[in-house]
Amino acid sequence: MQQGQRRFLHFLGNWAINTLAVAIAATILHNHIHYTGPFYLVMASLLLGILSAFVRFLLFLAPPILILTLGLFTWVINALLLYLVGLLMSPNFAVDSFLFAFLGALIISIVSTLLNMATGNARLSVRRGPPRGKNKDDDDVIDV
Repeated sequence: MQQGQRRFLHFLGNWAINTLAVAIAATILHNHIHYTGPFYLVMASLLLGILSAFVRFLLFLAPPILILTLGLFTWVINALLLYLVGLLMSPNFAVDSFLFAFLGALIISIVSTLLNMATGNARLSVRRGPPRGKNKDDDDVIDV
């Protein structure tokens, strides 16, 4: 398989995971996150992914805020993005308030992390055994 095809399939997989995560958040918060049909749910997920990619690029330029808040500020940013998507796509996709956008962003984050781990797309990895290139007699090291 060529590199371009692999990237496209990875993109489609991430989009499907994010759409499922948004659907689960909308189901859990069904009185506060509304969508009129599956098409609008998929479009909201796509718009959320595009905005998130752009904001991640901007966050790369502002690490002191992330370090100061221990990364929790990203949930606030994700909530703002979800609320913005609700404003842009209203009335077909709507979020009642920032509080429910925050709760939705939390649910989306947890669900997408779990689904990415289950499908092998997670950014974290767990390795057993000593680090590569080390002897057993070397000092114990914890890889993070």
